[in-house]
Amino acid sequence: MLVLLCITVGGLFAAGIYQMLRGSLVRLIIGLVLLGHAVNLLVFTAGGLASIRPPYVLPDGSVPPGLADPLPQALILTAIVIGFGTQAFAIVLIRRVYREVRTDDLHELRTTDVTRK
Repeated sequence: MLVLLCITVGGLFAAGIYQMLRGSLVRLIIGLVLLGHAVNLLVFTAGGLASIRPPYVLPDGSVPPGLADPLPQALILTAIVIGFGTQAFAIVLIRRVYREVRTDDLHELRTTDVTRK
């Protein structure tokens, strides 16, 4: 199971970086989404996998052996919410750029000459 998760994380990182290196703003956002999912899965995998019982913390603050650590899971939930907000902002920003410049090609956006109607 761990090997499959490692291959999945590697594939998501590779696909995310590939998409970010393309010349389109939309593909850049898709790459950022894939990288965000890869990081979340990496943190989840590093936190330990245990499917026997749900994670919990004892009253003294320690985690019983054989259980998953709940802290990475809480961090992932927070990262998902923050990532969703960032992605929504980026999509709105790309829509505004496309409305002004009429292109999403990064090579055409390098010039500072913008004609407004």
